[in-house]
Amino acid sequence: MRGPHNIWRLIRTGATFERTGAMGLVLDAFRAPKHVRFVLRSLAFPFRWLGLKGDPSMPPATRALTALGPAYIKFGQILSTRPDVVGDELAIQLRVLQDKLPPFPMEDAKAMVEAELDQPLETVFSEFSQPVAAASIAQVHKARLAKTGEEVAVKVLRPGIERAFRKDIDAFYFAASLIEILSPASRRLRPSEVVKHFDGVVQGELDLRLEAAAAGEYGANTAGDEGFVVPRAFFFESGRRVMTLEWAEGIAFGDVEAIEAAGHDRKAIGERVLKLFLKHALNDGYFHADMHHGNLKVSSSGDVIAYDFGIMGRIDAYTRRVYAEILIGFIRKDYRRVAEVHFEAGYVPRDRDIDEFAQALRAVGEPIFGMDATQISMARLLNYLFEVTERFGMETRTELILLQRTMVVVEGVARTVYPQINIWEVAQPVVEDYIKDNIGPRALLSDLVRTATVLGRFGPKLPQIAERILRNHQDEMPAKPPEPRTRQKVAYVGLGFVMAAAMAVVVQILI
Repeated sequence: MRGPHNIWRLIRTGATFERTGAMGLVLDAFRAPKHVRFVLRSLAFPFRWLGLKGDPSMPPATRALTALGPAYIKFGQILSTRPDVVGDELAIQLRVLQDKLPPFPMEDAKAMVEAELDQPLETVFSEFSQPVAAASIAQVHKARLAKTGEEVAVKVLRPGIERAFRKDIDAFYFAASLIEILSPASRRLRPSEVVKHFDGVVQGELDLRLEAAAAGEYGANTAGDEGFVVPRAFFFESGRRVMTLEWAEGIAFGDVEAIEAAGHDRKAIGERVLKLFLKHALNDGYFHADMHHGNLKVSSSGDVIAYDFGIMGRIDAYTRRVYAEILIGFIRKDYRRVAEVHFEAGYVPRDRDIDEFAQALRAVGEPIFGMDATQISMARLLNYLFEVTERFGMETRTELILLQRTMVVVEGVARTVYPQINIWEVAQPVVEDYIKDNIGPRALLSDLVRTATVLGRFGPKLPQIAERILRNHQDEMPAKPPEPRTRQKVAYVGLGFVMAAAMAVVVQILI
């Protein structure tokens, strides 16, 4: 990493916030203590003249983030869905970042389409509009396929976006390493690993071939979900920097007045978004991880339309079960069970007191129940959760970053449509249905069947595995014959594979 360059980048970040007038607004939104305000402003103000100007026509926070670059914009998009965390004023300013950024020139977009598809634009599209939406990474054009006449949305990456992101990510890595050096207590949160995870997500988002594939997989998984639409991807009209999707007409999710004027049930729509997200995460283990207002629409029939599949999340079957048990434990107020799940999964070190941890979880969960979302201060809740994790030595689970972040974003989106929504009440039936099928006797039988089937495939390799075990032992102790324990191990391995193979045969017969 380029140290001097990154130091300069961080100084310029603070200076830009001062120059655009966003520093005070951000500090107020996050309720920063006086000493923190003093330190930040003292460091940034002397370099104010070095800050970027940005677009004076934009609100201060939006102006600062757009001037700083795409990674900062992406962060602002997330915060725009949490007015309870950053306040209504800042959330409204940041919402502009979702799909109303200045577009890049039409000529550049056409040139990129022709270069990626390796043919004249007119050969592929009979119509190609001016940009209809522009965000941090790409912009979208409405077009019509020359072959079929179908209306499509063509997404085109911003020129030079890969290099711009690389600069931002380098600065984030540098900041994370500084935090770990200056604050040893922060190391349990693994800031460098968090940045590394974010880096991987971003790199995937910058290859639109992967996004087209994600749209295809997500569409197949959700084909049976009533009231939910995923536009179809056109793979032959897509490339690394260009992607073509089926055009989906609808009202932007952030336009609550238009949704209500169209006669849609706002409560039903808000609940549907939450339920579908949980269903996709728990049942499929594959979910849309960027479900902010700018990536959702409401169709004329009231269906929820999702698009922009650059950031998708995956979680394995075991983690899904752990997550479901934690959720249902909170919903049922079984804080002891929630604590046990944390210990069983290794989220909390085993030398900590499980009863004390359960009590701390109760202090987090109890204020939630019996309230609607407008009464809950998510900022205070998150602050208290941070104190709890610090006290009990929990580490950041990088595999859950996208899930946790998206859960917060989706709740914020649902609350925009219907402010009184309560995430726990909506989540309960979805989580309970998942648990019925995936935790308990039925799940155990299913696991045994899958295990037996997989192990049965190793039957032909049993002699080689047994020989390898004996050979390794003989290499370590060449003067002695295999000990009884080693022979016993080989026998157990052999017996296990025989039993697994037999069980697999029985299962296949029964099926």
